[in-house]
Amino acid sequence: MTVARHGVRLLAVMVVTLCGCKARPAGKFETATMEGAKRWVMVGDKHVANPLAPTADRIAEGKESFSHYCVVCHGMDGQNTGVPFADAMSPAVPSLASGQVQAYTDGQLHWIIEYGLGPSGMPASRGILTDEEIWAAVVYIRHLPAAGSLGEPPIYSGSWN
Repeated sequence: MTVARHGVRLLAVMVVTLCGCKARPAGKFETATMEGAKRWVMVGDKHVANPLAPTADRIAEGKESFSHYCVVCHGMDGQNTGVPFADAMSPAVPSLASGQVQAYTDGQLHWIIEYGLGPSGMPASRGILTDEEIWAAVVYIRHLPAAGSLGEPPIYSGSWN
């Protein structure tokens, strides 16, 4: 068999194989495996405590920090309210009120906000938010308002002008 003919066959096999592939949402086993890997291996600072007390002022500061960086993907309430693409992402943007997210320690949430979480799509805020702003956002994440109570992010309604 000539090299050219072999190459054509290889290309045909690749096309048939790729056309037969379909991306599907992760199954329960895949999801559980990735959640475990994130919680125990990929995300650092498990034992780091939040230096900020969860006072009403800190929650308000955290909401302010959150509104500058996190609201585009997580909504004003942290529960994806009004975010048009949240469910279309792969993986979907998680509700920050979910048990999966709330199970992280404060130190882990701080680490995720600071360094991001690839390949989930969670970008790093390092150099954008200060350390205190990140800790305040963690306080806010621990005290989220009711889902939908803050409406949709102004950027999606056009009212931010």
